[in-house]
Amino acid sequence: MSHQADVLPKPPASTKPATEANKNAAHYFQSLGKSAAHFFQGLEMAPDFTAADGSDRLRAMNPLTTAWRHRELLWNLAGRDLKGRYKGSILGFLWTVLSPLFMAVIYIFFLRLLGGRGMQISLADIIIGVFAWQFTVQSVNSGLNAFTGNANLVKKVFFPRLLLPASVTLSALVNFLLTLLVQLPLVIFLLWRQHEVLSIWTLAVPVVILYHTFFNLLLALAVSAANVYFRDTSHLVGLGLSAWFFVSPVMYPLTLVHDLAKAWPWLDDLYQLNPLTVIITAYRALQTGTPLTLTPAALVGWLWPLLAAVLIFRAFDRAQRNFSDLL
Repeated sequence: MSHQADVLPKPPASTKPATEANKNAAHYFQSLGKSAAHFFQGLEMAPDFTAADGSDRLRAMNPLTTAWRHRELLWNLAGRDLKGRYKGSILGFLWTVLSPLFMAVIYIFFLRLLGGRGMQISLADIIIGVFAWQFTVQSVNSGLNAFTGNANLVKKVFFPRLLLPASVTLSALVNFLLTLLVQLPLVIFLLWRQHEVLSIWTLAVPVVILYHTFFNLLLALAVSAANVYFRDTSHLVGLGLSAWFFVSPVMYPLTLVHDLAKAWPWLDDLYQLNPLTVIITAYRALQTGTPLTLTPAALVGWLWPLLAAVLIFRAFDRAQRNFSDLL
């Protein structure tokens, strides 16, 4: 009996400590899993302050109402653009005046060289046309980089995306208004040399400026959104502006087109569908007192950008939803 007792196996040691360790480990990993689940759930439920969140809010607001509600931010963005435009430049704002003046001198020189001294060129018309053209060019070129040049701002901060192209258009408007302080005295002087005076209808120029600014805003919205999706847009816009310059009455009067298109009247009508044609012609007519003929084609040229604005605002609203992902 004693021998059998010696060979019997010893009772197993208590497994209580191991069981408690397993329970503690299981509890630890379970807690870790719950924490991870809460973390990722929090990420999914976190508010999105980028384009997706902004689109829902922006669609509920009219574009003009949006600009008015955020007018302080709009002015701040425009002020930042104005300060950064000529930062580090010695002449600063003077370049805004010198650039169109230099262009006007070059155009006058070559037109007289090609057409002879007897060619009738109104210097006042060229000055008015070049300054108006520069307003549009500045709005378009600044609008191209409205989003691509502010990628971090678009990704990290929620605000109506409309304000960026609107701000560069506003800064271009401020520049244009300041250049009028130089343009108007120069036009008065040029008219005086021709024994003419500035027309009383110049008081209606602000109406044309308002329409011109709205048209430039539409262009800035279109090119700014397109440049986010297609980076070749800047090159295409450069080519388009070069062609647009020559088919707009920047350095020649509309009467020249009328004379050349006598054999093809439809060509004259097609030319007046260009919004810049009617805008520049209106600037000249109001300041110099030349007759402003409102043909059916010119009326369409005034109206179709207003109708296209609805499509442009809708297309911009759809396009801006993906800006944060594409920038």
